[in-house]
Amino acid sequence: MTTRVLAAGDHFVLNRLLIDALREQVAGDLEFAELTLDWPLVPFGRVAEVDEASGTEEQLIDALGDAEICLTQMAPLTRRVIEASPSLKLIGIGRGGPVNANLRAAAEHGVAVSCAPGRNAGATAEHTLGMILAAARRIPQTHAELAAGRWRSDYYRYDDVGTELRGSTVGLVGGGAVGHRVAELLAAFGAHVLLHDPYVTESAVAELVTLDELLSRAQVVTLHARVTPETTGMIGAPQLAAMPAGAIVVNCARGALLDYDAVCDAIDGGHLFGAAFDVFPEEPIPAGSRLLTTPGVVLTPHLAGASRQTAANAARILAEDVGHYLRGEPLAHPARA
Repeated sequence: MTTRVLAAGDHFVLNRLLIDALREQVAGDLEFAELTLDWPLVPFGRVAEVDEASGTEEQLIDALGDAEICLTQMAPLTRRVIEASPSLKLIGIGRGGPVNANLRAAAEHGVAVSCAPGRNAGATAEHTLGMILAAARRIPQTHAELAAGRWRSDYYRYDDVGTELRGSTVGLVGGGAVGHRVAELLAAFGAHVLLHDPYVTESAVAELVTLDELLSRAQVVTLHARVTPETTGMIGAPQLAAMPAGAIVVNCARGALLDYDAVCDAIDGGHLFGAAFDVFPEEPIPAGSRLLTTPGVVLTPHLAGASRQTAANAARILAEDVGHYLRGEPLAHPARA
């Protein structure tokens, strides 16, 4: 019996990755249709009732046809799309959170939804280490000075040089897949790692502490928590003031965790040495933002999870769950409303 599959990839999680991964996992007869979405060449956005989606409902409805399985990262799986696709039985979304799918509508129509948690943990962890080093050693600033024709040997002044990771205390807020990998990498550098996460009860590489203790001891604080009502705005002016003078703040998780104006104030006031951010309250960063002009701030455009391994991991994780589905087994990574 032939199983019809729509590979609705984009310019990151490619259709060929989805198809090749599925062929490796499933021995049965598969028939593929393909739709290539515009992301990231065109920014994602809200489509009907779902967030962070690429393409239109009409595109997806036309491409789905009588497909039983849809594999995607960004396609808008709205109520309208699901109701217009009666053959659809499984949606695989190659990201940690399926915000581009109406999970309630899927459940009402008997459509299972799978996602790919942890797909970008390695990439995000390595990017985080790069951001720490870039901020601590002023790599972007000194590169810009050289590119402008200025040899700034005065950066060798004691008050202007940064610190090494070996022997430093680094605090992680959040100990999920990314935080755990960051802790391992930091330990390999010889840093003393503190971890605050109310859901983590033990760690082989980090000392578990309260948030207040972490902030008071860590020379570098890096955020890896999910956004919840409890974590939104969890690091503001009082928390930054509690950190040691000359500390660094890094955020490659979610912009809502942190008060960015308070960070700029703390750098301008000389309390913080610097900061490094891959995520922001508003993306793209608006023109005129203080983040673009505050000295010592390192910025990347939400690229921490962008690696070829991330794309391949997403395809592999989805393909594995398609195998579970076709064999009548429980999904490994189900998403529920």
